[in-house]
This record gives sequence, structure tokens and C-alpha cells, in this order.
Amino acid sequence: MMKKLPLFLLLFFLLKPVFSLSPDGLSLLSLKSAVDISQAFSSTFSDWNENDTTPCHWSGVYCTNTTASPEPRVVGISLPGRNLRGYIPSELGTLIYLRRLSLRNNHFYGSIPDQLFNATSLRSLFLYGNNLSGPLPPSICNVSGLQNVDLSGNSLSGSLLESLKDCKQLKRLVLARNKFSGEIPHGIWPGLNNLVQLDLSSNEFNGSIPGNIGELKSLSGTLNLSYNHLSGKLPISLGDLPVTVSFDLRNNNLSGEIPGKGSFANQGPTAFLNNPLLCGFPLQKSCADSILSPSGGRNSGPKSGGTEKKGLSQGSIVLISVADAAGVVLVGLIIVYIYWKKKDSSNGCSCTGKTKFGRKDKGKLCSFTSLACTDRFRNEDSEFEDHERVEGKLVAIDKSFTFELDELLRASAYVLGKSGLGIVYKVVLGNGVPVAVRRLGEGGEQRYKEFVAEVQAIGKVKHPNIVRLRAYYWAPGEKLLISDFIPNGNLANAMKGRNGQSSTILSWSIRLKIAKGTACGLAFLHECSPRKFVHGDVKPSNVHLDDDYRPYISDFGLNRLINITSANPSSAGGSIGGLSYKSIRTEGTNDYRAPEARVPGNRPTQKWDVYSFGVVLLELLTGKSPALSPTTSTAVEVPDLVRWVRKGFEEDIPMSDMIDPVLLEEVQGKEEMLAVFDVALACTEVDPEIRPRMKTVSENLERIGA
Repeated sequence: MMKKLPLFLLLFFLLKPVFSLSPDGLSLLSLKSAVDISQAFSSTFSDWNENDTTPCHWSGVYCTNTTASPEPRVVGISLPGRNLRGYIPSELGTLIYLRRLSLRNNHFYGSIPDQLFNATSLRSLFLYGNNLSGPLPPSICNVSGLQNVDLSGNSLSGSLLESLKDCKQLKRLVLARNKFSGEIPHGIWPGLNNLVQLDLSSNEFNGSIPGNIGELKSLSGTLNLSYNHLSGKLPISLGDLPVTVSFDLRNNNLSGEIPGKGSFANQGPTAFLNNPLLCGFPLQKSCADSILSPSGGRNSGPKSGGTEKKGLSQGSIVLISVADAAGVVLVGLIIVYIYWKKKDSSNGCSCTGKTKFGRKDKGKLCSFTSLACTDRFRNEDSEFEDHERVEGKLVAIDKSFTFELDELLRASAYVLGKSGLGIVYKVVLGNGVPVAVRRLGEGGEQRYKEFVAEVQAIGKVKHPNIVRLRAYYWAPGEKLLISDFIPNGNLANAMKGRNGQSSTILSWSIRLKIAKGTACGLAFLHECSPRKFVHGDVKPSNVHLDDDYRPYISDFGLNRLINITSANPSSAGGSIGGLSYKSIRTEGTNDYRAPEARVPGNRPTQKWDVYSFGVVLLELLTGKSPALSPTTSTAVEVPDLVRWVRKGFEEDIPMSDMIDPVLLEEVQGKEEMLAVFDVALACTEVDPEIRPRMKTVSENLERIGA
């Protein structure tokens, strides 16, 4: 089939002198010809018509305009999970503007053509879940901008190319579940400064683990070398990896004592399972036992003479073993305790955000790397004992909130806003401390326990970048939530300026501070909150700012409460502080949502929040809003902000044409802005599978400007 292909293309030119299909279209027809004819073929390529002038409307093909070409050029091919069987044609390498090739989860066979990497604009290659074989193409790193390579779940073989060191921009290298063999080269890793994911699991690698893998300072998530034939001692330098990196070294032949340095101290026992010759914490196997073992211990030599001393009794041996085990556990607990105490003190802050009501915390902002998602919530459960059904009474979630309902109702109240989630008031209590009061729906009388469970889960979330819930009120016709009032408005208003003018008050340092704090709060919600919350509605109006421009995330968990209270909060009125009101539901289009979030019936995921946060980052960078609501007509609006920014980078538009004009004079921040653009574009990938976790996003932002 591959030998007939040039003749096939030649006939197109000979038989049709005035051939109208673009060169990119001809290259794509080679892919159509390389796929076996089947029902899947017919449904996938039904609109791939050789008589078209352009392939840009074909299924799975993505194009964009470029300054170097008068016509749109192909930048993406995405045909995942189509049940296609065939080979990958080398002609795809002639698509010089191709940035993304995704043929994952099909039945493509044969080798990956070396000529594919003549497509020098390639950024992402997703071929996992096929039947590909042969070695890695030697020219893979001819593509200097290659960032994402996932070839897992194939039958690729051979050794790992040392030339991978030339893929300087590589961020993800996933070669799991193949047949690669030989030693893992030492020379690859020092130059891969941008690598955030490395997965070489389930192959046939042998030899020792390269010590310079510990130099991958951008690595996050899991370093996965499991299910290979790796041997030798664990390099102490792996402890130099970021403390947030998890190890998966299971099912190898590693030996010796597990180092206790750096990242090693954060690992659980599962990271090292099924390495019979490994010993030490956190395994339940002391290295002293390994030395004394029959296979290589002191007692395994031949007996001298005909006499031998009487050994210890069985009972004594049991008592000694129990004492040894208890001692190892005690020492381990002491080490872990000292480690976390040092870590907390070195960071100078507590990420529980536990401050008394009415007291301002001016302490240092904490980064996500100082979070310990351990048992902190369990330690505070005494604040959340089960309540008997309490109606018509203000229930304090925070014990420092001591106000009664009548004080709340008598206090001065001001309307802050109205939305589909109810009406929000600013209420100034008798001691001068303001709170925010949100009124929910009138229904849900039969779902009291659900309501209280949800409110308590929200109330357990304590973090310096998340608005604290202090109390709630339940009655058949009224449900109220009382939370902290953040005095400086929200990010949406700040970006528009005080008088609806273009943003002139947010310097780059302030914007970066807001981005870091918001990312830290979202990461905490995802990783450490009791429910591992999905916010579901991340946008600037839900990021509140205090007088120091510290960001506070609001409104998480409210959708569930709205469902429980069932009745539309806009359907009836009420009064707080002598002000009567009737809530008005004013919902506009939310252009911060991920593409999959716009499909009816899809359940919210944390990757929705990652995408939305990426759009917020782009707004901070460009000063442009994706919102189309008429109420924001004073802002500079872009119908698809993500597409506009991506197009700018693809066409090499100067960054000065994309960033907010008020930031142009901040020359010292240009490199930081470019780094934040990279984070934002990773967050706003169309495929949720390759978006990073918020934890990773927060870590990457913390490095910027540090």
C-alpha cells in the first residue's frame, strides 16, 4: 500500500491538470488512503472530498490563517477513538504548519515514519492506544518545539534515544506499556528543564536509575518507572526533585536502603512495593533485618565444629521482633513529625486559613507547596458535630461568630448583587464588622440533613485564598449563608476600573499576585478540601480582592445547595436590615467555561475549573474579556479569547500586540508574562486529558518571579 501511494498522488496531477485541492489537502488524502476501508472508515472520512478546494471543513481537521500564506493552513488533525485500522503515512510530514496530531485509541500499525518530523511546527503527538511497532524515530527531536509526546499502549521497541536531550521544549514524555529495553541513558535528562511528566512504566528497561533525573526541577505529578527490570541502589539525588512529586518504582529489582532525603520523605510504601531487596522507611522492613537474612546474613555460613550454642527461645524472638517493629514505627513517626514542623515553619504560614472572625490576617501568602493534605480536617471535626434540626435560629459554623439572628436582622444592609444563585447583602454588625449574607431558595424542607451536610463541608474549607463561611440560617421559608465580607470588590470590576474605564490600577506584580493566590486556593479545593470540590464557575466575578489585592475565591459548593433548596431564589422576596427585596435572576453567557462544560448533561470535573482559570489568566494578561454580556460593554471584549491568543502565538504576532496596553511599560515583567501565557495555554487545551491539575498550575506559577 505504501509503494502505491506516490503513483496515486501522481495520477491526481496527471488526470486533473487544474486540480483545486490545496497541498495540505493532498497530504491529508494520503492518510485517508492509508486507512483500511471499513464502516469506521466511511463514517470518519465521509466529508474528505478530493474535489474540495480546502480541507479545513473536513471532520477532525483544524486550520488557521497564517501571515506566510494567503489561505488557511492545517494546524491540527484529531481522529481519536474512531476504530481506524491502517498505517501512518510519511506524507503527513509535509504539513509544515501542523501543530497537533492525535490518532490515539485506534488500530494503527507499523512504524512511526521518520519523515513525520519534517512537520517542524509539531507541538503535540498523541498516538497512544494503537498497535505501532519499531523504534523511536531518530529524527523525533528535529522538531525543536515538540512539547507533548504520548506513545503509550503500543508495541514500540528498542532503546531510548539519547538524542531526546535535544527536545529542549519537551513537557510530557509518556512511553508506558511498550517494549522498550536496555538501560535508561544518563545523558538525556539534564537538558530537559521543562519536563513536567515522565512515564516509562511497563517496559523492559534494565540497569540503574540515572541519578540526574533528580535535576528535573519542573517535574510534577508522578515519576513512573514501575514494572521494569531496573536494579541497583536508589540514587540519593532523586530526593532533589520537587517535594510534590510522587514516585512509582514498584515491581523492579532495586536494592539497598531507601534514602530519607527530600522527596523520599514524602513517599508512601506503595511507591516501592515488590522490590524484594529494598529496605528502610516507609517499608515495613528494616535494613538490619536484611543484613541478618538467611540469603546473605551472618548466620548463613557453615557451622564450625560439632557443637553449637543454644539459640534464643521462640518467645524471646517474638518479643524482640515486636520491640524492633515498634521502634521503627516510632522513629518513622518522629521523622515525619519533625519534617512537617520544619516545613511549616520555613514557609511561615498555615494554609488552613484559620483566623478568628473579625480579625484580619496580614500574614504571608502560602504557596501550594506548603499544603499538607493530611488529617487537618479531622482534627477540627469537633466544630462540626451533628446538629439536631434547628429552625429559625442562626447556627455558627465558626465558634468565634457569636451573633444572634435578631442582631443580623437589625443591622444595616446594602445590596451587593443579584444572580441565579440568589441575592447577596453586605450587613454591618453591631461591632462594626461587615459580613456577606446570601439568601437561597425557599424549598427543600424535607432535605434538612443534606443541607446541613453540604454547609458543614463548605465550612470546613479554611484557606487564605478562599472566602470563609461563618454561619447559616434554616427556616421553611428562608435559608441564609453568612460569610466573610471582602472589602475591595471583585476581579471583574477591578479589571474594568472603578468607573468602567480600561484597567489602569492593576500593575503586573498585582496581577501575578492575584493569579498565584487564586491558583493556590483552587488547588486547595481540588486536593485538600473534604469533598475535593469542583468549583464549576470560576470567573473574575467570583474572585474577590481585599485592600492588599489578596484574592479570595467565592461561591464554591453553591450549586449543590441551590438544588437542595429547590425553589428559585428569585421567586419570592424577604427583608434584611429593614430593606425589602425581590431577587432577580440575571444570568448571561459564561464564556469562561470549558468546551465540554457547554454540553448539556456533562458532570462537572476539576478540569473544567482548570480551563476557566486559564481564561482568567488570559484576561489578566491581555486586559480583554471573553464575556459578551451587554452589562460589560465598557470592557474590551473578544468573542473567543483563547482562540485569539493561540492564533497570535501561531502567527508569531508580537507579544506587545497581545498584552494589556497598560503593562507595556513594565519591561522587567515581559519574561514573567510569557511564562504565564504558557501556563494559561496549557490550562485551556481543548482536550481535558492533557490539561494540568490545579496543583501543577499553582506550582508553576509560584516559580514565576520567585
